[in-house]
Amino acid sequence: MTPVISVIICTHNPREDYMSCVLAALREQTNNDIAERKQTQESLQRAQANLERFNRVMLLGEMTASIAHQVNQPITATVTNASACLRWLAAQPPGLEDARLVLECIIRDGQRAGEVIRRIRALIKRVPPRRDRLDINEAILEVLALAHSELQRNEVKLQTLLSSDLPLVLADRVQLQQAILNLTINAVEAMSGVRDRPRELVVGSGRSASDVFVEVRDSGLGLDPASLDRLFDSFYTTKRGCMGLGLPISRSIVESHGGRLWAAPNKPYGAVFRFALPLEPTLPA
Repeated sequence: MTPVISVIICTHNPREDYMSCVLAALREQTNNDIAERKQTQESLQRAQANLERFNRVMLLGEMTASIAHQVNQPITATVTNASACLRWLAAQPPGLEDARLVLECIIRDGQRAGEVIRRIRALIKRVPPRRDRLDINEAILEVLALAHSELQRNEVKLQTLLSSDLPLVLADRVQLQQAILNLTINAVEAMSGVRDRPRELVVGSGRSASDVFVEVRDSGLGLDPASLDRLFDSFYTTKRGCMGLGLPISRSIVESHGGRLWAAPNKPYGAVFRFALPLEPTLPA
């Protein structure tokens, strides 16, 4: 930090006046330093938020085909059901009960398409961090619903092991769902080269005496011990076409919530990523 040089001008020479001038200058310099540190911290926070949003947009860009498939399914079903409804109403006599059932299907499919769009908008839009009491299982299920077609496209079998007695955690929903989505897509990519065994993804949750945890297990190629220390470094990746942002951003998000994220080998194949959030978090200043 560039030191601030203050010029002390005194109109009197007595010691008391001199010390007052010195103290005033020190106070001014201290206030300048505090303001500069605050401005630097705010700039870093804005840069971090922009990077996280870029990562979300990039992830959803990679999932464009899967998202389009998820939206297209209920739209196609709506058109088909609407045609069937017209046929029932044109019958003599009109098949009112059948038409009513078809209309219920149309409403359901429209709500399903709207829900997919809502999840996408929630992840993409620029919003300030907001800490609320959050049901971690609900957040997990919303992410997995968004990634459902991606899992199907990559022939990944999903299993959820969600504990039913979890307390609410204080967290930002969008940020935490981004961390879960990053870990999910990371697991799918880790299994892309697997040909000799099933591609299995296990997403679980649970609690200990002091925290709530989420873990993502895959049956991929596993972790390279030589690169384990660099696994969460920014822009470090062993995957072609990836920028190496997902894991470091996930760790940054978890740590900003007072938690921790780590990786370990899965048995007999693959890797497990687990993050834990404290029940009464001590958030970084």
